[in-house]
This record gives sequence, structure tokens and C-alpha cells, in this order.
Amino acid sequence: MLTHPLPDPVALSIGPLSIHWYGLMYLLAFAQFIALGRIRIKQPHIQARGWKIEDLEDMLFYGVLGVVIGGRLGEVLFYQPAYYFSHPSQIIAIWKGGMSFHGGFLGVLLAMALWARKAQRNLLDVYDFIAPMVPLGYAAGRIGNFINAELPGRIADPSLPWAMIWPNVDSLPRHPSPIYQALVDGLLLFILLWLYARKARPRLAVGAMFTMLYGCARFFTEYFRTPDYEVTWLGFTISAGQMLSLPMIALGALMLVGAYTRRSPDLVGRQ
Repeated sequence: MLTHPLPDPVALSIGPLSIHWYGLMYLLAFAQFIALGRIRIKQPHIQARGWKIEDLEDMLFYGVLGVVIGGRLGEVLFYQPAYYFSHPSQIIAIWKGGMSFHGGFLGVLLAMALWARKAQRNLLDVYDFIAPMVPLGYAAGRIGNFINAELPGRIADPSLPWAMIWPNVDSLPRHPSPIYQALVDGLLLFILLWLYARKARPRLAVGAMFTMLYGCARFFTEYFRTPDYEVTWLGFTISAGQMLSLPMIALGALMLVGAYTRRSPDLVGRQ
């Protein structure tokens, strides 16, 4: 049976400076945003909107702030408020892990609203532009969680070929849930969304598709992850991650229907 290797979370030490794997994964996420953005800008329907490389680099600065601040506050408020309010000095220790995607998602929405106002761009166009670049960045973050031996999975059947013992948790076989989420919520979602966004779509359709599909993917992969906590509602027990994903599914579906049923759909790429 596989055993989690529990690697050193510090990738490199230079004197008093320690570079953590988790931080490197975030750098990788931001790098792929720029790389994919450069490809996306060359697509005809995106070029027609007048996007420039300078816009991409400027947005990244705002996006980094939104991801880091929103992601950390989401972890504090949505998942472990009691711990962090008792240990306030740990709130800023993001190098130890602990970033909520749902918090980061809200943070990025706010950051992009500020950037759109500054750049005098339509906010919905901004959301549509960045949405396909998000999933691979998310996948990088989940790889960072796995390296840190965070987010252990639920107990698995010992016959499962990739069942894994997490020595920092117990000696029971478990699902490697961060890997599941990197592959499903990240890689698979990226492929679907990138293919969908290659053609001109009604304004907000791409952003809506991302919101809905991520909510569905996360709801599914949460079944394999040890929940931070669970709630029972109408006789059903769901995890914290599933509870936070339900509004994304509903809102994304409503936005998608609205995008396609608008009387005069504004296709991305149409002037």
C-alpha cells in the first residue's frame, strides 16, 4: 500500500530565508496565468476586444492580492474561525498552507471589479477573459496541499490501488483527495472550459460556465475528502465545501441561462 512520503515543506533554504513548496506552487499558478493569457489574447474573438499584454500583467497584480487575501480570509472565516481567532498570529502564516478557494474566488471577483473600473473595461468581459486561466492555478495549489500532507482523504477500501496511508493522520488507507481535486476540479475543468472558451460566447457565459462547473466538480470531489465539518440539512449531510459549492452551482446555472436568453446576446469578440 502507498504511504504519503511527507516531504519537507521547505523546498530551499538560503540563510534565514526559507522557500516553501506551497509558495512555489502559487508562483507556478501565477506563471501559468500569464502563459495561458498570452495564448488567449491571440484568439481572434479576444483580440477583437482589444486585450493587450499590459492588461494581463496589470490584472495579475490585482489577482494576486485577491487570491491571497481572499483565500486566507476564507480559510479563517469559513473553515477554522475558532482556531484562528484563538491564534491570531497564525492568520498571516500563509506559507504553512490553509487557503480557501471559495474565499479566493470572492477575493478575485472583487479585485477584478477594482481593475475593471480602473481600466474602464466591462466587468463581465474581464470575468469571461480570466475564467479559463483559473483551473490550472487551482490544481497547482492542490499539489501544494498534497506536498504539505494537508486535506487528507476519507478512509478508502484497502484494495484500492492508490489508497494511501497518511502517517501524520493515522495508519488507515485513505483517498489522496488533493490529487483528485487537482485532476478533476483543476485539470479536467481547465480542458472543458478552455475548449468552450475558444469560440465567441454570449457575454458572461464563460464566467458562468466556470462557476457552475467548478461548483459541480468540487461537490463531487468533496465525497473523497475528510470534511472540515459537516452540516445536516433536510435530512442530508453535506460537508462545508459542498455547502459552499451549492450557491456556485445555482448562481452559475442562472447566469448561464441569462447569458443565452438575453434578447440581444453580446458575443465576446463582437464590437
